[in-house]
Amino acid sequence: MKISTKGRYALRVMVDLATTDSENYISIKSISKRINISDKYLEQIISCLSRAGLVKSTRGAQGGYKLTKEPKEYTVGMILRSMEGSLAPVACLEDDENQCPHSSDCISLYVWEQIYEAINNVVNRITLQDIVNKMENNECRIQN
Repeated sequence: MKISTKGRYALRVMVDLATTDSENYISIKSISKRINISDKYLEQIISCLSRAGLVKSTRGAQGGYKLTKEPKEYTVGMILRSMEGSLAPVACLEDDENQCPHSSDCISLYVWEQIYEAINNVVNRITLQDIVNKMENNECRIQN
């Protein structure tokens, strides 16, 4: 499994919004300058985040975007799935019930299930607030 550029940038956008004035809406221009993403590409990412209900927007002179919830209420998994869809390492694990006709005798299914479980355990455990806390303690930085 490989996280796309959109997925990586979506996480950066959400961290930026979480670390910026949460009372006011933040413009695309100011976000793009801080995280070094073009306005056009950022608009695509923000649009997906908005459709997923992770950010809200307002128009006008004071318009822009902000989080819909507190940073502690977002997981990295929520953010990545809004951009990537399923994080399953193989297609047969994307649905709630495995539809593959070979699942009952697949010799590698166990491996894929273990990988998927490990991915979910990590991305569903780490919150946006955890990342913000690490940044505030100078334990990490968000990079490309």
